[in-house]
Amino acid sequence: MNLLTIPLRNLKRKLLRTILLITVFTFGITSIVTLNNISKVVGKSLEKKLNEFGANIIIYPKTEKLKISYGGFDLGNLSYTVKYLPVKESVEKIKNIELNRNISSIAPKLITLYKINDKHVGVIGIKWSEEKKIKSYWSINGKFPENKNEILIGKNVAKTLNLTLGSIVELKNTKYKISGILNNTGTDDDNVIFMDIDELQKISGLENLANFIEVSALCSGCPIDDIVKQISEKLPNTDIKALQSIVKQRMSAIKFVEKLAYSVSVVILVIACFMIAMFMFASVNERKKEVGLLRSLGYSKFNIFNIFSFEAMLMGSISGICGYILGYLFTFYGLSILKINNVAPEKFNFVEFLLVVIGVIIISTVSASFPALKASKIEPSEALIQL
Repeated sequence: MNLLTIPLRNLKRKLLRTILLITVFTFGITSIVTLNNISKVVGKSLEKKLNEFGANIIIYPKTEKLKISYGGFDLGNLSYTVKYLPVKESVEKIKNIELNRNISSIAPKLITLYKINDKHVGVIGIKWSEEKKIKSYWSINGKFPENKNEILIGKNVAKTLNLTLGSIVELKNTKYKISGILNNTGTDDDNVIFMDIDELQKISGLENLANFIEVSALCSGCPIDDIVKQISEKLPNTDIKALQSIVKQRMSAIKFVEKLAYSVSVVILVIACFMIAMFMFASVNERKKEVGLLRSLGYSKFNIFNIFSFEAMLMGSISGICGYILGYLFTFYGLSILKINNVAPEKFNFVEFLLVVIGVIIISTVSASFPALKASKIEPSEALIQL
């Protein structure tokens, strides 16, 4: 009989109570691990969806402007020249910033003005693959253009010019077919025509040029200011505008999910610690005779403290191992219920597994420290009194 076998024998002797406590504690750890794993995936999924509702960084070519005012009246800014950004070079430099993993999409825009049916209409050149990522909320009557000879028009343009699906629009002696009509968005998109940027550059004589570039940056991985700074270093002759209000809205939604998961986890953890402490207190009260006999046999107060602490460590280690594994498995079940399939859960992290198990062992030991301390103060005379 030694300091290791005594706790094991006691746990076996009170097997039903031990199993019940380990089960409850395991359930608590399982809930915490599952909640945190799901919150991470939900956060990423939410961020991914939010980033599909527009860009949060806009890059303009630096222009010389003169502010005109007279007699207290502000007449606005006068730009001397219209400048453009080189598309391929700019996109390549943005992709090569240090935080490029946080870039979701890069959408260059070329803005031109053409006369159709004796009316001036804005024609916007875009890269369809990138624009679909930024504006996934678009609802279209028809379909997105699939080749360079197809265009997409806003709802208001269709009404003003009396155009329908399949109508032919002529720009620079080149005919284009309307493949889709954009349903009302309540933005400037309703009042313009969209077409492939390469095709618009070609017919406008503006090869490889764009008026500005929209960037959708994932905002949870790093501060948006860092991304703006790195883009500024790569593109020095540009003005970069970060839409901080959009970023803050996205971040607040993501942080809410994380805080909710942490709050629930803390509550579960406190309850689990309380249960361990109560179990150990009950065990101490039931085993006063045993502890007194051990003291009379020469066991020190430190030995008694270690016996009860080791019991808590055993229960904590079993609960930690089972809880983490079950929590990881339940994560997939939880995600299937929530129908979140656009973001894959993280792979099994062995380092995180070890940290969780060690953390649970420490927490369970600390929770049992006060009852163990109480047990260590029991004197042999108390056992003789009960006899």
